[in-house]
Amino acid sequence: MTTSTTSARHGGEILVEALEAQGVNRVFCIPGESYLAALDGLYASGIDTIVARQEGGAAMMAEAHGKLTGKPGVAFVTRGPGATNASAGVHVATQDSTPMVLFIGQVASDQRDREAFQEVDYRAMFGPLAKWVGEIDRLDRIPEYVSHAFHIAQNGRPGPVVLALPEDMLSSVGVAAAAPAATLVSGEASEADVLAVAAQLAAAERPMVVVGGGGWTAEGARALGAFAEAAALPVGASFRCQDYLDNRHPNYAGDVGIGINPALAKRVQEADVLLVLGARMGEMTTSGYTLLDVPVPQQRLIHVYPDASELGRVYRPELGIVAKPAQFMQQLLAVADKARGPRTSDVAAARAAYEAWQEPEETPGALKMERVISHLNAALGDDAILTNGAGNYASWLHRYYRYRGWRTQLAPTSGSMGYGLPAAVAAKLERPEQDVICLAGDGCYQMVMQEFGTAAQYGANIIVLVCDNGMYGTIRMHQQKHYPKRPSGTSLVNPDFAMIAKAYGGYGATVTSNSEFEAAFAEARKAGKPALIHLKLDPTALSPKVRLEEI
Repeated sequence: MTTSTTSARHGGEILVEALEAQGVNRVFCIPGESYLAALDGLYASGIDTIVARQEGGAAMMAEAHGKLTGKPGVAFVTRGPGATNASAGVHVATQDSTPMVLFIGQVASDQRDREAFQEVDYRAMFGPLAKWVGEIDRLDRIPEYVSHAFHIAQNGRPGPVVLALPEDMLSSVGVAAAAPAATLVSGEASEADVLAVAAQLAAAERPMVVVGGGGWTAEGARALGAFAEAAALPVGASFRCQDYLDNRHPNYAGDVGIGINPALAKRVQEADVLLVLGARMGEMTTSGYTLLDVPVPQQRLIHVYPDASELGRVYRPELGIVAKPAQFMQQLLAVADKARGPRTSDVAAARAAYEAWQEPEETPGALKMERVISHLNAALGDDAILTNGAGNYASWLHRYYRYRGWRTQLAPTSGSMGYGLPAAVAAKLERPEQDVICLAGDGCYQMVMQEFGTAAQYGANIIVLVCDNGMYGTIRMHQQKHYPKRPSGTSLVNPDFAMIAKAYGGYGATVTSNSEFEAAFAEARKAGKPALIHLKLDPTALSPKVRLEEI
């Protein structure tokens, strides 16, 4: 569609033209009468419109798209219930620092403040969740608002923006001046700051690097690997950011997250210089704020983060630097010779501890998750994308799977259940040539399992592994710890998930043993349609190290 500043169009057309100007090529939605004009604008556009099954799924698809591409994922939902459903995806985008723009239909402007049908004050509702919330009340300001939204979503700490669209504003006809794509800040640090970091690393005896957060790029990830090797530094990945450095890299020391390797936790605690690049060092990454003292860590903390408001929020850094981690990493690589210290043996020890932690521990049952993950390691290529939501099933994935490529892990640091399936759909639509594998628990999957229909509709040939132990396993684990042998509100009676996949026209198989899994996974990969493998697991195997009866 050609953007025009003189011809009159309805607001929906102007809105879609503004999205095209920002480079948007795909949106996710649940249709609603409150934004019919926007749907009409999408009709004749070159933007791929993906219709999900529930607004939470659409919003999580948009978040995953933003995480995978580094550019804002876009979702459209209707007012009231549509917006409240979509809020789950906005929360994920906030805690995961993912650029995203959510458009919400709104009641007509002449009906505001009457508690009209499905009316909500979105500034009040999304104020604590999003980076910015706006409502476009004039057609001629649509490009301005969209431009502002895309600037905010991407600059500084990336995150979600919410824009409400009054129905009469969208349907009215008028003229609006076009706005070009957002201009992003460089995100670079001063030369003095870069050299100061290099000097501290060179003088350190027990340095440690922790990476994570938003704002990374493939180039930044490559620079990270080169710098770590050149400067002889061990690198840990913050919670669910394990794809920032090839896990086969000799300097990769493991993930600093839930169920951390005790040897790695000790290394972080005993570091004399801790360089944190992009990670917030929140509860999950710090083992409940125990790896670093609050507010002044024992380690000399160097914290590089794209937003000044995060620096010193919990931990006082010795050196705080406002910069995008990817750009800063490339700057550091240029002075890697000034950061190197005599630490080759230290790096080797960190790597050896990681390799030892990778040795599978046997769990109960004929079908063992450690064997499932080992097979995924062996069968999948370096560019395979793995997604998951929340639940104890993910602990096997985080511990044993080796991520080899940038943006091959899509998982919510917010701990949101139901994320894996919509994320997998979005990933497969964006990268159809790559294997996309979703791991989900039986409870996690059933929060969003209707989105398997979205995969079927659009030919997103994902493979879903449903880990079925007949319970909300994480909660059952905590329940057993605090209220032993008094299970309450955590059991599940599940359907035949494979049969439901077949009903959608996909491939479905049920697996109860290790040998059956390998054959079923091979069939799923060559099925040429969305596939689901129902894994029947022993309920006593709660995690790689925890047995229900031992708690």
